[in-house]
Amino acid sequence: MSGRTAEPGVIWSRPERTGRGPRPAYSRKDIAGAAVRIADADGLDAVSMRRVAAELGCGTMSLYNYVPRKEDLHELMADAVIGEYDLSREPSGDWRADLLDMAYRTRALMHRHPWLPRMMSPVHGFSPNGLRYLEHALSCMDSLEVTYGAKLELLAMLNGMVTTFVSNELATAERTRSLPWSEEQEQAVRGAYLIRQLAGGEHPRMSAALAEDNGPIDLEAGFDRALRRVLDSYVA
Repeated sequence: MSGRTAEPGVIWSRPERTGRGPRPAYSRKDIAGAAVRIADADGLDAVSMRRVAAELGCGTMSLYNYVPRKEDLHELMADAVIGEYDLSREPSGDWRADLLDMAYRTRALMHRHPWLPRMMSPVHGFSPNGLRYLEHALSCMDSLEVTYGAKLELLAMLNGMVTTFVSNELATAERTRSLPWSEEQEQAVRGAYLIRQLAGGEHPRMSAALAEDNGPIDLEAGFDRALRRVLDSYVA
C-alpha cells in the first residue's frame, strides 16, 4: 500500500484528512463502513484501497489522504464493529452474569463479521470504541475485589476463549461447505472408524469416554460451560 512508512503511528491522533484542499468528501466512518462491507462479503483478504475506493465511488489515490496504511484501515474496521456493542445497559451488579452476557454478544459479533477473529489484537483495543468497550467491561466488574490489572487479564482470557471457540466454529463451517458430502455422512463414517479402533482395547480411557457419552457434541452447552469455568475460577 502506497504511503506505508517504517515508523509506528496512531490513526486516532491524526486529523481526519491530511493535506490542503476542500472539505473532506469522506469520513473515517464512511471508509470503515465500506471496508467492513467488503470483508463481510468476500473476506478480509479482499479488502484493499482499490476495492474500498470502488465501493465509495472515488479514486484510489485520494483515499491515502485519509488512511495512509493498511494497518490503519484494519484499525478503522475493528473500531467500527466494536461500535456495534450496545453499552447503554447499566451493570447489574453481578459481574459474572454481565461478563457472560458480553461474551455471548462477542460471539454473535464475530459470527456477523467472520473476519473479526483474525483482527483481535490488544492494539485495536485502544481505539475510541475499544476504550468505551473496556470502560464498560471494567464497570461490570466493580464488585470484583481484585486489581484493575487482574480484571483486564480476566477480560483478555474470556475474549481469548471466545475468539478460539468462534474460530473453530467458522473453520468447521467453511470446511463443511467445501465438501461434496454432508456433515452427517462424514460423522457416520468417522464414528464407525473410531469404534473399530477402540474395539481392540488399546485405548481404554477413550473407550470409557465414548461409553460415557457417545452422543453428538452440544456446542452451545460446551460454550456456556467453558465461559463459566473461566469466570468461576478467577476469584482471587
